[in-house]
Amino acid sequence: MSATEHELRVKSLDSPDERRTPQKTNLDLNRLGQYTIGRLTMQPGWTWADCIRPIVQTDSCQLLHVGFCVSGTLETVLDDGTAATISAGDSYTIPPGHNARVVGDEPFVGIEFASAEAFAVPITYSS
Repeated sequence: MSATEHELRVKSLDSPDERRTPQKTNLDLNRLGQYTIGRLTMQPGWTWADCIRPIVQTDSCQLLHVGFCVSGTLETVLDDGTAATISAGDSYTIPPGHNARVVGDEPFVGIEFASAEAFAVPITYSS
C-alpha cells in the first residue's frame, strides 16, 4: 500500500459508503482510494463475544485495530490476559487476539483507521 495519494477526497461519515449494523453496533465506512475509514458505534451492553463472534466465528477478534476514541469507554482484554481501558480522547492500537466490551451507560464511538473494512465480516479461509 502506497502512502501517497494523488487525489483530494472528502467524504462525511454522516453519509457513508456502507453501513453495517450487527447487534448493538453501527459501523459507517468511507472508502477513500486505497484507504477505508470507519466510525464504530457500540451501544451499552455491547460485547465482542455476544455481538460479533456469532458473525465471524472465531474465539476472539483477529483484527488489528488502530483508532481514536471520540466518546464512551471500551475495556479490551488480549488473549494473554493483558487488559486496557480506552476512553474519550485516547488513541489506540489493539493487536489481533482480543475481546472487548462497552463499559457504562454511554455508547463507545471510535474512528478506525485499520481493519474497518474487515470488521464484522465472516473470516473465510482458502484451502
